[in-house]
Amino acid sequence: MKGYTGDTIRNVALLGHGGCGKTTFLEAALLATGVINRLGKVEDGNTVSDYDKMEIEKGYSISLSIVPVEYNKTKINFLDTPGFFDFIGEVDSAMKAVDAAMILVDASSGIQVGTEKAWNSCKQYNMPKMFVITKTDKENVNVDQTIAELKDKFGTSVVTLDDRDALNEAIAETDEDLMEKYFGGEEFTDEEFSKGLLNGIAEGSIVPILTCCSMKNEGINEVLDAAVKYLPKAGSHVPYKTVDDKEIACDPSGKPVGYVFKTIADPFLGKISLVKIISGKLTNGMELYNSRAEKSEKIASMFFMRGKNQGDCPSVEAGDIVAVAKLQFAQTGDTLSDKATAAELPKVDFPSPSLYLAVEPKTKGDDEKVGTGINKLMEEDPSFKLERNAETKQTLLGGQGEIQLGIIMAKLKDKFGVEVQTVPQKIAYRETIKGSSDVQGKHKKQSGGAGQYGDIHIRFSPSQQEFEFSEELFGGSIPKNYVPAVEKGLLECMNKGPLAGCKVVNVKAVLYDGSYHDVDSNEMAFKIAASLAFKKGIVEAKPCLLEPVMHLEILVPDEYMGDVMGDMNKRRGKILGMEPQLGGGQKLMAEAPQAELFDYAIVLRSMTQARGSFTMAFERYEEVPMQLAEKIIAAHKEEGEA
Repeated sequence: MKGYTGDTIRNVALLGHGGCGKTTFLEAALLATGVINRLGKVEDGNTVSDYDKMEIEKGYSISLSIVPVEYNKTKINFLDTPGFFDFIGEVDSAMKAVDAAMILVDASSGIQVGTEKAWNSCKQYNMPKMFVITKTDKENVNVDQTIAELKDKFGTSVVTLDDRDALNEAIAETDEDLMEKYFGGEEFTDEEFSKGLLNGIAEGSIVPILTCCSMKNEGINEVLDAAVKYLPKAGSHVPYKTVDDKEIACDPSGKPVGYVFKTIADPFLGKISLVKIISGKLTNGMELYNSRAEKSEKIASMFFMRGKNQGDCPSVEAGDIVAVAKLQFAQTGDTLSDKATAAELPKVDFPSPSLYLAVEPKTKGDDEKVGTGINKLMEEDPSFKLERNAETKQTLLGGQGEIQLGIIMAKLKDKFGVEVQTVPQKIAYRETIKGSSDVQGKHKKQSGGAGQYGDIHIRFSPSQQEFEFSEELFGGSIPKNYVPAVEKGLLECMNKGPLAGCKVVNVKAVLYDGSYHDVDSNEMAFKIAASLAFKKGIVEAKPCLLEPVMHLEILVPDEYMGDVMGDMNKRRGKILGMEPQLGGGQKLMAEAPQAELFDYAIVLRSMTQARGSFTMAFERYEEVPMQLAEKIIAAHKEEGEA
């Protein structure tokens, strides 16, 4: 794969619903161009694109993979992306490296949720695109109906390449002179037609539809022809914007700049970084600067990848994609550039996790092994997170859904020999007081030798602050040097309330009286006296349990609004308002207790056929209803007794 320049390279993401035929299309393209001599099948686990052990075992794509197809003196770098929504992070990575997308549509299924999501991803990244209808050989398939559905759903920009009248109208809209010519009834020249079509596709005002049957190798050459003729050349990419708003042109004679859009953990080669060459040329032995890590990286081993297969690559220029092995510091989203003109491009915008599971090692003492394994897997897939909740002492694994988190746990076992299990997720409840109390805390101990004596009177009441302490001592009832010990004693007690052992908040304590002993009083005695006063005072001041309440913003298509709102009410939630969205649907603003939301990602996906999405953030603490509070307190007591 040598001798390709920006003008003879096309970088294309394959998008679409799971099972729409992306991986099989690539097999057919490789067969048509003589790279392979028989068509691999996903179900047989022998395709070029799905080569990972887990992908072969599961029968679907988990990670993006790069499969270059050399056709008509052009290299098309296809990035095959997973169709399952849990792996949207892989699509986001791919979209940072390509210049166009093909959205594949199963002729027998028509428009599916994944088709809509692929379209929306292209809109998000302002990506030129074309539809490819696959599996046209299936029984009772009506291709014309699928074409009509695509036009109806996605608008007048969607056209077939053999529909000259519709194409002429769409082409006329790309240029004022062409528009004038069109309305004047004049025919376009072939050059005007081709140029208008190219511009229209690049702008997104024209979205061609093609058809193919991968299993029968029908229409494959036509799709490849269209990719070469009509999709943007890698070298014609508009200048890339850096984080500090500078521009980098895709110029082979410019300073070298590479962008790491994907990291692969290879069992033999170790870490492999997939790099899109933004500018200049990369050669083996070159040293580049990693802006994020503020370290130099040596390009020691560079090669082209086609699935798991590798080909020599001594040098590569702007517009192409290459694999680099064993970069020391590089992570997904990093920019490699000349140190003198160091550049940094925006990172991959991964979605925030919507589902969290509490996990722990199956074998005691495996915490370190789990941490090491997770960190390695996170290099490959930065779209999931591992968090440690300091209050509940639980480890939380966060991702886009059950499938993704299940794959992560399976990979932990398979690659690192360590197993984790899920456990019920705990909630960081709080305790506070609704009333006031006036109590004495007295600590007196006399058992040979020096004694201990501390005696205090404290008023407790609610506060807007987390903890408020003051003293109103008079007449030397307690020496001032013991006051900090009282405050410290109270603060230590705030970590564990009397109801369910939770952190206590919003309490005001006023130390107003007490007594001391010249010999037996000391700081420890007053700390203990403070703890006695706290335990007594909080109980007498009407303690109650608080729970975290979350703010949600939920994007919902109109047809599912009733179900989503009804479900939110069942979760003790409140709908705060709604906003109509451009392109249809509503954004619901809601609040609900965290305790009711652990499975929300799964349920919302099910209720809306995966069309709904949400973001969630902590809002405030609110009192737990009495019946629920009694259960939580009883459960805490049982734990204590056990």
